[in-house]
Amino acid sequence: MKRIFLILCIIPALLAAQQKTTEIKNIIIITSDGLRWQEVFKGMDTAIANNARFNQGKSDSAEIYKNYWAESATERRKKLMPFFWNALAAKGQIYGNREKNNKVNVANPYWFSYPGYNEIFTGYPDTAVNSNEYKPNPHVTVLEYINQQPAFKGKVAAFGAWEAFNRILNEERAGFPVVAAFDATGGKNPTEKELLINAMLKDSFKPFELGECMDVFTHYAAIEHLKTRKPRVLYIAYGETDEWAHAGRYKDYLDATKNLDKWIGDIWNYVQSTPEYKDKTALLITCDHGRGDIKKEQWTSHGSRIAGADEIWFAVMAPGIAAKGEVSKDMQLYQKQFAQTIASLLGLTYKADHPVGDVIKEIKN
Repeated sequence: MKRIFLILCIIPALLAAQQKTTEIKNIIIITSDGLRWQEVFKGMDTAIANNARFNQGKSDSAEIYKNYWAESATERRKKLMPFFWNALAAKGQIYGNREKNNKVNVANPYWFSYPGYNEIFTGYPDTAVNSNEYKPNPHVTVLEYINQQPAFKGKVAAFGAWEAFNRILNEERAGFPVVAAFDATGGKNPTEKELLINAMLKDSFKPFELGECMDVFTHYAAIEHLKTRKPRVLYIAYGETDEWAHAGRYKDYLDATKNLDKWIGDIWNYVQSTPEYKDKTALLITCDHGRGDIKKEQWTSHGSRIAGADEIWFAVMAPGIAAKGEVSKDMQLYQKQFAQTIASLLGLTYKADHPVGDVIKEIKN
């Protein structure tokens, strides 16, 4: 009888402990501008790699094959994104392989960056948001909404390589730090590392002029903020995949993707080694738009005139969410569903003065 009583006491405690370790307290959202689903799911594209127009000489093509070639698409994608296709695929969920009829699309009609990021963070593909030079976002994003909640106030931050994020997230109104392009990081009390990052950023090589910095600065500024200020919601927006694609430099585009994958792994390893975040943090990764593919020379471009530029992908990994790996089920999902899904993962319901896309229920089913 005593043993039965002891077991009955232990079971609720074990269930409570399990529930505690699978509760999502934090989220890190990562975007890589214009990263095609084709490379994510199939690795390097030989038709592009072999085209002299997209290489800076024969050495580029040779380096691409040396670093990213394998006989099968499964092996090629692992060479390009090893963390993504080993660790994340083993513990998370990956959507958007259209060869398996798993479709994710933007809902806005423009298929370029500002409308895409607006759709991600407002759940509303507003047709008035029709330019990359659009004014500060009039809509309250899900990040701003979360920051308004008492439990998250002052615990939200965003870092983006592109200067437009100050407008996309409406930093002046939003109430949380948005460090975009060549903005200094650290606020009024920067750490020594932040001071160094700011100095290096100021003196850095600027291949994209003042509109966008190199991803390495955005990454390390975000990591330092993560380690020293422990935000509960962190957004990191990398941009080089889009810049190198527009420039037609396929090797640089692939190298930027490989860097992205490594940095995602570094972020996750830090999260899982830190008590505030370990087994309490969701990770959501996606992009703002796709690129051309039907006509291979259009891989450099996007916009409503480029077939396939509305095709995107996403991945999610979080405590308490089933490890489905690459999701092969026939389905159609949309970018406008991300905002409510982000809120839902934190146990919130995003409310706004405009329509908001439905939560992606498949993640938790």
